[in-house]
Amino acid sequence: MQATRLTLIAHAPTCARKPARFALDESLQMDWQQARLSQAQRFKRAPRLLCGPEARTRQTAGLFGESAQVEQALRDCDLGRWQGMAIDAIQHAEPEALQAWLTDSTAAPHGGESVAQLCERVAQWLGTLEQAPGHVLAVTHPFVIRAALLHALQCPPAMFNRIDVEPLSSTELRFNGIWRLRLQTRET
Repeated sequence: MQATRLTLIAHAPTCARKPARFALDESLQMDWQQARLSQAQRFKRAPRLLCGPEARTRQTAGLFGESAQVEQALRDCDLGRWQGMAIDAIQHAEPEALQAWLTDSTAAPHGGESVAQLCERVAQWLGTLEQAPGHVLAVTHPFVIRAALLHALQCPPAMFNRIDVEPLSSTELRFNGIWRLRLQTRET
């Protein structure tokens, strides 16, 4: 059985990062058009390139290849009415709701998707990759990468907020009967 290699790339920074604001569908801070294909030679063989539907993931995918396939399962967590809001503003206006969302993985006080729902969506998508051997490069969001890690390591959703995912970071998972986290010393 040939293994599935999944490289998850967190999208490059947007203007939402510095003020700690939940992102809208916004472009990258960097000149992504000038940087197009700058990471295309990062892997020996070109992987199948997937990305979320948002501008920031599509633009980041352009650093790695010409034609990324948009995968809806890689979309960011739906944060409902909190979309575009600064975390400090939410803390001030809705402290109990924010606390519930941070501590209860089934809570969705913003009217969008709960952490548990996000984790289930990502787990279902990972299940589709189990039958698709080869290398997949998926450009997505930190929340999606957290959910994938929880699934691979069989951790409860309560561990979601204990994982930090930096912009343009790379996380590799392998499937050969079970999902494994693979830590590397260099990219290949």
